[in-house]
Amino acid sequence: MLDCGMHMGFNDDRRFPDFSYITRSGRLTDFLDCVIISHFHLDHCGALPYFSEMVGYDGPIYMTHPTQAICPILLEDYRKIAVDKKGEANFFTSQMIKDCMKKVVAVHLHQTVQVDDELEIKAYYAGHVLGAAMFQIKVGSESVVYTGDYNMTPDRHLGAAWIDRCRPNLLITESTYATTIRDSKRCRERDFLKKVHEAVERGGKVLIPVFALGRAQELCILLETFWERMNLKAPIYFSTGLTEKANHYYKLFITWTNQKIRKTFVQRNMFEFKHIKAFDRAFADNPGPMVVFATPGMLHAGQSLQIFRKWAGNEKNMVIMPGYCVQGTVGHKILSGQRKLEMEGRQVLEVKMQVEYMSFSAHADAKGIMQLVGQVEPEGVLLVHGEAKKMEFLKQKIEQELRVSCYMPANGETVTLPTSPSIPVGISLGLLKREMAQGLLPDAKKPRLLHGTLIMKDSNFRLVSSEQALKELGLAEHQLRFTCRVHLHDPRKEQETALRVYSHLKRWAPRSFWLGLGRSGARGGSHCASRQRPQGPLRAAPSRWVRDCGVHPHPGCCPLRGPRHQGAAGVLDLPG
Repeated sequence: MLDCGMHMGFNDDRRFPDFSYITRSGRLTDFLDCVIISHFHLDHCGALPYFSEMVGYDGPIYMTHPTQAICPILLEDYRKIAVDKKGEANFFTSQMIKDCMKKVVAVHLHQTVQVDDELEIKAYYAGHVLGAAMFQIKVGSESVVYTGDYNMTPDRHLGAAWIDRCRPNLLITESTYATTIRDSKRCRERDFLKKVHEAVERGGKVLIPVFALGRAQELCILLETFWERMNLKAPIYFSTGLTEKANHYYKLFITWTNQKIRKTFVQRNMFEFKHIKAFDRAFADNPGPMVVFATPGMLHAGQSLQIFRKWAGNEKNMVIMPGYCVQGTVGHKILSGQRKLEMEGRQVLEVKMQVEYMSFSAHADAKGIMQLVGQVEPEGVLLVHGEAKKMEFLKQKIEQELRVSCYMPANGETVTLPTSPSIPVGISLGLLKREMAQGLLPDAKKPRLLHGTLIMKDSNFRLVSSEQALKELGLAEHQLRFTCRVHLHDPRKEQETALRVYSHLKRWAPRSFWLGLGRSGARGGSHCASRQRPQGPLRAAPSRWVRDCGVHPHPGCCPLRGPRHQGAAGVLDLPG
C-alpha cells in the first residue's frame, strides 16, 4: 500500500481512507505485504496510527530516516488539535502513535530492500520536503514507480528530485499542479519580499500560514537574508515548538539538504536564524507591524487559524498563502474570493485584510511532471493527487506528446494494465557454437533464430540442443517417419506407367532419396525400390493426381509436379 494519508477538509469519518476497498473481511495483513510512506505530510501519513492500531494492520511500514523522525511529531501535534482542543472521538492516542512507529523499517536512498522472496523496493530522492522519497517496487521483471510528492527544481534548502531511467511498467505520479507552469522562482521571491515589505512599511501585520516543514524553512531563509540586507527592525516570529523541532531535524539530517547549505554548514548553519524568534500567543495583540509564520498551512485549524481570526478585520493586515489549499479549508475559501466566512458556533467572520496567493509550493508543475515522465520512460502513467479537470488536461498532454498510455482513476476505481513480461533464457555454449559453425556471424543488432529444446527447472529457463536435453532428462530418442502418397492417373498399362515413373525417379531423385526408400520399403502392396530395377511389378491405380504434393526435388524440371511440389518424399507409396 502506497501512503496512508488523511483529508484535511473533513472532520468526520471521511477524513480517513475507506480501507474496506482492500478487504471487507479478514486481517489486512493477509492482503498487504507492506506499507510505504513517501514523506511526513499529513495527507500522506496522517491515517497511519488509525490504520495500524485501530483498523488492525501489523505488517512492516517502510519510510526514510528523516520521515521516521518527523512523522510522530506531526501526528502528535495533529492529535492535540483534534482531540484536546476540538474534543473529537474515534481518534488515535499518543500511545497508538508510539506503537505504530515501532513497526517502521527505515530505508536509505538507493538501498534495495527485499521485502519478501519476490518483492523488492528502492528509494530515490524526491526533493519536496526533508526525507521525501520516490519508491520503485519490483516483482520479477515487472515494476512500478510511485513518486509521492516531488519537486523537479531545487530551492533554497533542498535539491531537485532524481531517479534512474528505470523504464517501469507503470509510473504513479502526483498531479497537484497539472495545468500550472510556474514563472521564474527569482521573480516569485522578489514579489513575495516586496509585498511583505510594503505591508510592514504601512504598519500592517503579515500572516504566512505554512506547514511546519518545507515552505516554512524556505521562506524563513528568504526573509532572514532580506531583513539582514535591508536592516529592517519589524519582528519576525514562527510557531513555537513544532517549527523549532523541525529546524532541529534539518540540522540533524543536513545531508538531505541542497549543496549550498551542506557546503556552508561548518561556517554557518542556515537554520539558526538571527531575526526570527519563537512566537507567543500574546504577541498577536501587540501593536505595530510584524510577520508571523504559523501552522498549519491551509488555515483549517491551529494557531494560523486563531491569528487569522484576530487580524482578518483590519485592512492594513495581509495573509499570504504560499501553497495549495484543499477544498473545504478556510485557505481555499478566501483564495476563491469568499469574504464572509461562517466559523464554529455559526459566527460570521468578515475578511477585510489583503489576501495574496504566491506559489512557493514544493510540488512539480506541469513542465516538471512531463520532465519526470520523459526521464523515467514508463510503459504507462497513472495520475493521482490532483483535481479531475486539471488531470484530464495533463492526461491528454502525456498521451499526445510522449505517446504513453495514461490513466486517472477515481477513488475506488480499479485499473487493469496489460504487461508483456520479458523472460530471461540461458543458452548452452554447445548450442551457440553449433549455430556459429553453420555460417557467418549474424548482424549484432538483428535478432537471430535459434533452434533448441527449452528446459524449465526451478523457475529458470535454458535453451539447449536436443541431444543435451535427452541426456539431462534421461530420455530415449524417438524417430517419426513422414511419408507422401502420390496417386497417378495414366491411361497406359500399369507396367508401362511403373517403368516410366521408375526411369524418371532414377534420373532426377538424389541418392539420399533412394537410400531412404531402400531402408523404408514400399507400403500398400508395392515393392522396395533401390538403384536397381524393382524385383517384381509396380502397379499404379488408375486414379486422378492429388496435386498438393510430389516426389521431385527440382520443381522446375518435373513434368509430373503439382503446384505445391517441394522435394523428394522418403517413401513412394503406390497402392496396388
